[in-house]
Amino acid sequence: MTKIRHSVLAVALCSFVLTSPLQARKAEPQTYQTAAISVPQVFNGDASIKLSMEQIMADPDWLGRQPEQALWSADSQQVFYQRKQQGNELRDWFVRPLAAQGNGEQVALASQHQIGSASAVYNKDRSLQAYIFEGNLFVRRMASFELIQLTRDSAVQTDPLFLLDGRIAYREGWTYYAIDLASGNRTELANLQLAEAPKAPAVPKGYLAQEQHKLIEFVALEQKNAEQRYAAQQQLQAQNSSMAPKAFYLGKDLQVVGASLSPKADYMLVSVRKAGKRNDKDIMPNYITANGDIAAQPVRGRVNDVIPAAQRILLLNLKDGSSSELSYTSLPGYNEDVLAEVKAENAKARGEKYKSEKVIRDIGLMNDWYWTQSAMRWHSNGEHVALMLKALDNKDRWIATVDLQKKTLVPQHRLHDTAWVNYSFNDYGWLNNADSLYYLSEESGYSHLYVKPLKGKAKKLTSGTFEVSDPVLSSDDQFIYFKANVAHPGNYEVYRAVLASGNTEQLTKLGGSTDFTLSPDEQKLLLRHSTNLMPEELYVADAAPGAEVKRLTDTISAEFKQLPLVAPQIVAVPSSHGEQPVFSKVYYPADYQQGEKRRAVIFNHGAGYLQNSDMGWSGYFREFFFHNLLVQQGYVVMDMDYRASKGYGRDWRTAIYRRMGTPEIEDLVDGVNWMVANANVDRNRIGTYGGSYGGFMTFMALFTEPDLFQAGAALRPVSDWAYYNHAYTSNILNTPAIDPIAYERSSPIYFTQGLKKPLLINAPMVDDNVFFQDVVRLVQRLIEQENINFETAIYPVEPHGFRQPSSWLDEYRRIYKLFEQNL
Repeated sequence: MTKIRHSVLAVALCSFVLTSPLQARKAEPQTYQTAAISVPQVFNGDASIKLSMEQIMADPDWLGRQPEQALWSADSQQVFYQRKQQGNELRDWFVRPLAAQGNGEQVALASQHQIGSASAVYNKDRSLQAYIFEGNLFVRRMASFELIQLTRDSAVQTDPLFLLDGRIAYREGWTYYAIDLASGNRTELANLQLAEAPKAPAVPKGYLAQEQHKLIEFVALEQKNAEQRYAAQQQLQAQNSSMAPKAFYLGKDLQVVGASLSPKADYMLVSVRKAGKRNDKDIMPNYITANGDIAAQPVRGRVNDVIPAAQRILLLNLKDGSSSELSYTSLPGYNEDVLAEVKAENAKARGEKYKSEKVIRDIGLMNDWYWTQSAMRWHSNGEHVALMLKALDNKDRWIATVDLQKKTLVPQHRLHDTAWVNYSFNDYGWLNNADSLYYLSEESGYSHLYVKPLKGKAKKLTSGTFEVSDPVLSSDDQFIYFKANVAHPGNYEVYRAVLASGNTEQLTKLGGSTDFTLSPDEQKLLLRHSTNLMPEELYVADAAPGAEVKRLTDTISAEFKQLPLVAPQIVAVPSSHGEQPVFSKVYYPADYQQGEKRRAVIFNHGAGYLQNSDMGWSGYFREFFFHNLLVQQGYVVMDMDYRASKGYGRDWRTAIYRRMGTPEIEDLVDGVNWMVANANVDRNRIGTYGGSYGGFMTFMALFTEPDLFQAGAALRPVSDWAYYNHAYTSNILNTPAIDPIAYERSSPIYFTQGLKKPLLINAPMVDDNVFFQDVVRLVQRLIEQENINFETAIYPVEPHGFRQPSSWLDEYRRIYKLFEQNL
């Protein structure tokens, strides 16, 4: 068992029994336990304190302002982190030596360039480190920790890269440079121009132009001089080595999606697509402005209107200046009609027939919503490069390498999903000392770690009904560190795969949720750990099994520690629609089994693909306090990780494909039935609420299961998915042009006639995520249906995530009033 210093950590941990180690878990899938997880009932606090709405909806500074953006010092002996200033949005940097006590010391503004960066890069032998600070490039010698500033100008440098010849490369805009660290000389490596290549001066076409050049000697002379100047410049460029290389002219009306330079500086990969044009109708009015005018704020397009552009992958030869486009035709399935069944179903609904045909699919670089890496990855030796590509219909992901001589893509892995490929779990890269790739894939039903030689079969390194994320390769290829929820879907710990043996080692057993950062010397782990009752703090441990864990920070306020907070129990609610249970938090009053049946509330988390019934501190901390307030007044509260939620595998994630609002509401039915049977809850005194996706679920529950809840509050809700963004919605429902059936069965605005119970709609007016228009259209539909069972509250200055404490307070007072009056 992991040793833990500081008893305060043990007090806050949610206790539970760990299952067998990772190595022992063979079968996929496994049987899920349905018993509740045992947790402490009340955190150490003053039981006489009664929570107030004013306190829990106040500016969250009162919680203590927890560490943010934590990273290692270059010498692996200190930790830097940011902490919010009291009363404003600014952040200060702090440094915490591992050998010291307390929360560390504030870093002076004059010294902040010395901190480094979480995205710092190293040369091959890790003797040099490079990073960007405020747009300028710095290099650190790791032996002496001497810091050298290489640029100090108003240009913005990005993407530092150590070349194999010892130089450091970077880019400004789309021009790439290299600096010789010994001489300080700077060389331009490549200049990407989004324009057509200049051509030799030519006589204009047309009769009048031809006549002018034939009759007027001055015009003919000027033409000759221009041609000679152009030819002379071309000869100078070709024969004088001091000149910068010719620019790569990629074409006009294009935009660069991504570019990646080889460590040998001999090749580049560049992805381009047609430059997007914003629709002038995509605006959002802002009524509360500094000058009193109504401002028309530009916003994103709707899935109904956006047509994503396919990307072209170019291989640029920096040695000879040539450019070649890489064809997608070597990718398996590149021309499959993967939506044939969907198109046939929609055609049949229109009274038509659909004939499937092979057609080249639109493809581009993979865009993972959670990573910071590039989709184009060069091997550290510069000999190989890989790309992660995605079909824009969302059904395929490919990893391909490039044959630099033949200028072709060589497929290495295909992940096909009949629903949609996840926008998470796409981390991949090269082993440092072998021609092999490692990557995450959901092909088994859960995200797992694989290693594949270029000319061999993939080897699966992890297996089980859990999800692997955030892989980090050690520089010697001995280990791949990762985070996983092995023991329980809500408990995230740190593990590492031993590449030589294929075994896996568990490195932390802290309970709750734990993230990590490997130290530069790869001997320690910086841990970011939290529980349901304790916000995230920093810890450190050796990167080895059974290592002692030391707490580094304690930023939680005394005011927070005094609160008598009730910890939720995490229960596995049996599902009436499958073997996998619905893991849910349940907040109980101390005496809930006694007396009359209780009132209850079900909270619906947002995003859809998000996990909230886990054992870590929740981003929904205001809701956590609100649920505690309700518990103090005798309510039972449930918070379900309904189907679509994160943390439970691919099938759980994709259960909503083409039918959003159906599986989730079925799970709410199971949740209600479970509370009635197990928590002394009155079936006729249950309400529900949630924001964003949770607001959408409130709509669907009250509209399609009108007797399930007695009241509901929908906050910043989606009412019509055709009005939401393309990246999110097209994954789940395809597009309205292709699959109107999916949109109509998934959008609450089509089911408003089912509303029978009181509904509160809270709508921010400057929401550039879920537009205010969603609420306006749905309210108009309810008015036209002469339905009086709703009220609407608007918030004129609020975006999707509220910012003003006064708005939070008003919103939750209204929610509380709704429940008090109707439950």
